[in-house]
Amino acid sequence: CVEAVDRNVSSEEEVDVNNNFIDPQAEDRELKGQLLRKYSGYLGSLKQEFMKKRKKGKLPKEARQQLLDWWSRHYKWPYPSKLALAESTGLDQKQINNWFINQRKRHWKPSEDMQFVVMDATHPHYYMDNVLGNPFPMDISPTLL
Repeated sequence: CVEAVDRNVSSEEEVDVNNNFIDPQAEDRELKGQLLRKYSGYLGSLKQEFMKKRKKGKLPKEARQQLLDWWSRHYKWPYPSKLALAESTGLDQKQINNWFINQRKRHWKPSEDMQFVVMDATHPHYYMDNVLGNPFPMDISPTLL
């Protein structure tokens, strides 16, 4: 300590046993280099993974227009083939699926008949027949009533 004070060494600097100054930043740089050499491949793959998960933003204008055109033509039952639309728009099926989920939530009001079809998947034959004008379920004929 006395030698360090005599040589005007600040309290943050250290001196080794041979009275040589030790640069703490040099040790940090060396450690950083070692870590980068050892884990650089892993870090690169992590970076790619994070880039994939980044929000993609708005869909391209042409693709949105194609989806809106399809929507307007099939407004009564807007459940498209996502594969066909993916090929024609260049979007992922997941993007198309999300767009239609949002579109239906925001803008679709199914007719009363269709609400029964949507709501009751356990007895679709009854409601589908009802929608088509038959007041009886498929498994019960009117003569038995």
